[in-house]
Amino acid sequence: MRSANTNYLSQTKRDDQQLAMQQLLQQTQVLGREKAKRLHLDRKELLASNLYSDRLPKYDRPCHPLSVPQFLPFQALRYSPEISLADVCSAPYDVQSDADRAAFASRSEHNIVNIDLPVGDEPYREAAKRFKSWQDNGVLVLDETPSFTLYRMKFTDSEGKTRQTVGIIGALKIEPPDSQEVLPHEQTTPKAKTDRLELTRATHANLSPIWGLSLTSGLTTALVEPGESLGAFTDEHNVQHIVERVSNKARCAVISKLISQSPVVIADGHHRYAISRTFNAEATNLAEANSVMCYINELVDEQLSVAAIHRLYSGASYDDLKATLAKFFEIRPIAKVTDTIISEMTQNQHMTLIAVDGSGLALTPKPKELSGVRQLDSALLEHALQNCAHEVSYQHGLSEVRQQLATKKYTAAVLIRPVSVAEIQRTAHEGLLMPPKSTFFTPKLQTGLVIRQLNL
Repeated sequence: MRSANTNYLSQTKRDDQQLAMQQLLQQTQVLGREKAKRLHLDRKELLASNLYSDRLPKYDRPCHPLSVPQFLPFQALRYSPEISLADVCSAPYDVQSDADRAAFASRSEHNIVNIDLPVGDEPYREAAKRFKSWQDNGVLVLDETPSFTLYRMKFTDSEGKTRQTVGIIGALKIEPPDSQEVLPHEQTTPKAKTDRLELTRATHANLSPIWGLSLTSGLTTALVEPGESLGAFTDEHNVQHIVERVSNKARCAVISKLISQSPVVIADGHHRYAISRTFNAEATNLAEANSVMCYINELVDEQLSVAAIHRLYSGASYDDLKATLAKFFEIRPIAKVTDTIISEMTQNQHMTLIAVDGSGLALTPKPKELSGVRQLDSALLEHALQNCAHEVSYQHGLSEVRQQLATKKYTAAVLIRPVSVAEIQRTAHEGLLMPPKSTFFTPKLQTGLVIRQLNL
């Protein structure tokens, strides 16, 4: 049965469509605040597209020329419906080991790693050649019309809670570095950007989405109603990935308008966003290069699962690190570092220094010595070690940290606590930046669910 919202829209005369859109947007915002009943807007049979064709902006110009950030649907390139997404999707390129890449590639000759993480003597040339071949052979199929892609994930978080999140994939306009519309949430570490830039130059495509967080209240409510199902699968980490197409112009306009009302904070993909800006300056003949494919969800606690990125130290001995940290932290032994250590750290308000042999020490901040320092573990460590010569690397996951220590490349590790969503919200609202590698958003977005061409 159709909802009252749908009935109202479908009966409204053409001259009243713009007013109806505004009313619907207001209703969406109210529903978001009140967690009220769901909107029903994305059934192809409910809304005839010609009802809105005279009133809604065309997709070859900004939907909201006076509003930023600008987030629009695009003509998506997708795997053929006959191909299993489980066989051809992969984890993001920057969290894969060589063994991970080999495992994904073994699933199918058409797995996205063969383009997104190419190998060989001329990897980018081969990636571009393969990318074109897959399109010519029908492995990848271009949508007929612009659309958004709803992306849902179902998983169990680190505390054992069953979670479900939803976001939307579209084209986010690239802004200047000093923009107030698209904001970083943490400082970035120097990183070679050549790889992703060369791959973009070769393929003229966004192969994976960056991750943005919207400050617009009510966005989640607007994304609850299902779109056209495109597929679902469960990955190697037992995370279920579900994708749906939203091509209805009325609903697309509502989503664009909602996201345009507040800044978008980059959660993951700062470097890809930066190289997209570089490529846009180069490719002046490619109109689509002025935007980047982006997944956006609402910056609220129930829509985010945030893990920590731990620190691995080299260039300083364990004893030197311990002595330096003792000036700023109360230190006590931990009987045993178990798999529950992160939750224990959160409960007892400490970090953990781990030696190569696996033994641990609790680090509890000394308020007087750390007065005036932002109360983030990453900021506290950065301050405490600023006068101790060392090198730092970053690693998520306790088991992965243990594996790295076992290589003897590092003298010690410090486990830090996850940043709260409330702190991320405060950072965004106040225009602050966290230290590098303060957050690790999970689960990671899959690559291969949708591709955005820049040369249409």
